[in-house]
Amino acid sequence: MSEIILTIDGVDPVELYGEKNVKLNLIRQAFPDVTITSRGNNIKISGEKKNAQRVKDKFEMMVRMLKEHQDLTTETVKDMLNGGNPYETRLSNGNSNSTLVHGRNGKPIKAKTHNQKKLIESSDQNDIVFAVGPAGTGKTYVAVALAVKALKNRLVKKIILTRPAVEAGENLGFLPGDLKDKVDPYLRPLYDALDDMFPIDKLNYFMTNRVIEVAPLAFMRGRTLDHAFIILDEAQNASSLQLKMFLTRLGPSAKCIITGDLSQIDLPFNQKSGLRKSMDILSGVEGIDIIKLTAEDVVRHRLVKQIIKAYDKSSQEAKEKREADKKEKEKPNGGESSKDI
Repeated sequence: MSEIILTIDGVDPVELYGEKNVKLNLIRQAFPDVTITSRGNNIKISGEKKNAQRVKDKFEMMVRMLKEHQDLTTETVKDMLNGGNPYETRLSNGNSNSTLVHGRNGKPIKAKTHNQKKLIESSDQNDIVFAVGPAGTGKTYVAVALAVKALKNRLVKKIILTRPAVEAGENLGFLPGDLKDKVDPYLRPLYDALDDMFPIDKLNYFMTNRVIEVAPLAFMRGRTLDHAFIILDEAQNASSLQLKMFLTRLGPSAKCIITGDLSQIDLPFNQKSGLRKSMDILSGVEGIDIIKLTAEDVVRHRLVKQIIKAYDKSSQEAKEKREADKKEKEKPNGGESSKDI
């Protein structure tokens, strides 16, 4: 038997243990052979030496996440306890993971994963960055935070956020209201990110004075976008011509991030996404970089990662079956063996 006394410094025990000790109880359930007693800032861990040390490591990781991100959700604790990716990739090293901006409530916004950090570093070094990956990896949120940072530091004069106005597999029919009312539902995710980063009165001021513009991709045609940080979101729903149009709008002092998820293309069946083609054409061009995020970068509910992996597995199996069927059909005699003849 081993007994470890762990002293918690620099974080609120209520944030660490959770309301009604919900997070603490998750640790207890995960390690039923270990006795965990909390008293204020001290945690006593008793049990077999190996298991007691594992519990200590979990608490230290939780403390570190609270200190670095000022946030520790119940879902994060569950994900940590489920193994796989126990959130080490979401923890920064030293001071290298600096705050991008502070949100509405003063909450610091930082990179939460290794690839998000790579996206931030790439944006500092390149004028155009493609950020592609599955849902929930924070592509749009980090891009908006980078744009807000550039605006606050007066590196740009305005932020322009755009995305194709494509229905996600639904026919919404006639939408009432003026043009803004019709297109705003398509742009809601961009507004949501902005809402997290500005007080409502300041955001309204910026929107009214066109310091921040949110518009459908079609509205970019004919413009020259300079002294601006531009984000094209949901780029998988843009055609090759639309992407070429957008990229050729950039002025000499513009910065741009293009985000997309190649597994969620909402274009009509007879239309092809231009995102992959643009990435292939522009790969290797100096000043343009491509950052690929994966299921390991998902920062939404812990099940989102599993959902993405399950769909990826299903897609891969379907692809392999199609290739096998194609090879079978290409065999002599339509795939019939000599025994069949």
